[in-house]
Amino acid sequence: MPPASEPRLVPYITQRKGEEAAPDNLMICLHASGPRLYYHDEDPRDRPMQNVLWARCEFNPVDRHGMPTGEPQWKLMHPYRQMMTMRTLRCQVCSGPARASLGIIFLAGPKDEDLARPTICTNQPPVCPKHVRASAVLCPHLEKNPVVFLARSAPLFGVHGAIYGLDADNQVRVVARPDHALPFDHPNIPTVLASQLIRRLSSFQVMDLDEVQRELSAAA
Repeated sequence: MPPASEPRLVPYITQRKGEEAAPDNLMICLHASGPRLYYHDEDPRDRPMQNVLWARCEFNPVDRHGMPTGEPQWKLMHPYRQMMTMRTLRCQVCSGPARASLGIIFLAGPKDEDLARPTICTNQPPVCPKHVRASAVLCPHLEKNPVVFLARSAPLFGVHGAIYGLDADNQVRVVARPDHALPFDHPNIPTVLASQLIRRLSSFQVMDLDEVQRELSAAA
């Protein structure tokens, strides 16, 4: 774990030791519209967004502040906490409201995105103004030098996940793991097990940490 000004702070979305993936109990049913992936014991909570099936993961107890407990698995995001913070635009560090007066702050690693593109798809939930700098230190892939996107518009776009199908023995298997986001209207969405919710930034300014801190201070 890298040193931080708040040494006990662990981002809300970080998966903890003991929060294991649920046992694989998937099935595929054929419908007139095509195949669809299900859990054998599915309930409505398994499809929280756009009728997409979501990866199950255990939840550790929370502390008195409502934060998950357990040793942090720094390179992993809990699939359900990632989805909820992204869906509701809550801070990935503290789970509080992330929207600032100037817009919504998203962070990316220094080599993650082509900044010449007019739109950016991100799997990183936003951060609140209070935790911009802490997030840059705590998140390994940001390398303490994130690109900051101050977004005015960030609509929901799709998911990251694994595509399932039936093998020669009629068993449910992963058939593809796309390295890009699948939009909600993608033809493979019915057989995707999603693990991350994606937003598309379409109206944003690109800044560094110092610039966004100055902008936030000036607007306060």
